[in-house]
Amino acid sequence: MTNRLAPGPWLAPLLLVACSTHATGGGGGGSVAFEMPRPEGLDLYLPVPADNPLTPAKVALGERLFFEPLLSADEKLSCSSCHKPEHAFSDTVAVSAGVYGRRGTRNAPSIVNAVYGESFFWDGRAATLEDQALRPIQAPNEMDMSLDSVLQRLGGKPEYRERFAAAFPDGEVSAPNLARAIASYVRTLRSGDSPFDRFFAGDSTALSTEAQNGFRLFVGRARCSLCHAGPTLTDQSFHNTGVAWRDGMLADSGRAAVTGTRDALGAFKTPSLRNVARTAPYMHDGSIATLEEVVEFYDGGGNPNPYQDPDIRPLNLNASERSALLAFLRSLSGKVTAG
Repeated sequence: MTNRLAPGPWLAPLLLVACSTHATGGGGGGSVAFEMPRPEGLDLYLPVPADNPLTPAKVALGERLFFEPLLSADEKLSCSSCHKPEHAFSDTVAVSAGVYGRRGTRNAPSIVNAVYGESFFWDGRAATLEDQALRPIQAPNEMDMSLDSVLQRLGGKPEYRERFAAAFPDGEVSAPNLARAIASYVRTLRSGDSPFDRFFAGDSTALSTEAQNGFRLFVGRARCSLCHAGPTLTDQSFHNTGVAWRDGMLADSGRAAVTGTRDALGAFKTPSLRNVARTAPYMHDGSIATLEEVVEFYDGGGNPNPYQDPDIRPLNLNASERSALLAFLRSLSGKVTAG
């Protein structure tokens, strides 16, 4: 007797079918193909742009830059300061501290599996990882550096001149190449091989009965899979759950700042739920401290407001059901591969 879930239509919201491949490079400047590991559950095609193929030299440069404090004005912060590897490449505080202790208003989310993203930042204002990579460097409340200053610093280091020369056909220490290198490293950050993945790969002991019950709720009455769908557990879209509305007032316009449309007021990108137990605090502003509180928030129907997503409504789960849902969410923590 096993606790294997019987197959059925409830699998469809999550287990999308996609082709698999490895990322290959080309075009000089370290054009050897970069072989990507394939975590269980994420055997997907990698959407790597043709003008920025993955190569070992470029990924290695991107990794070095990701941990480089020279990218910040005070030379104390790097990308990894807010996207901590040990925290599934997210931060441990509601809002990260930038240079000189400055703070913005939004949480630093996990960037694991960002290779599958269709837009970036909570409001989706960046269309590509290359575009995303340069913005925190220039943001006053983050690294507060001009690109010219960053390039001067990097270009003054023999190590970086050599690394850029090895990674790119033109060999230039330039803003486009800086963006390409960081984006390349971020594309290698993937996570699968969770208990949930191993269970559906055939290991009947990988998922507890309680977690299986939580999965049934997730794709059933709790309706979580309406937004958290597919192998990466996000629909890549934007939803107003009410987190940005406080005392009848809108604290953050969210996606509307990008689209200019009222129906996007207070809407934010659906985060992936992979490794969600490791990425507290939660929501775009880090205002919910624990996973238990997240479940309570959605169980109560979010925070009603004029533009709330119609799919967000009270669930009325009992204590056993909330516990089962939490058990399933915790089963989504897996191995993170990098570089």
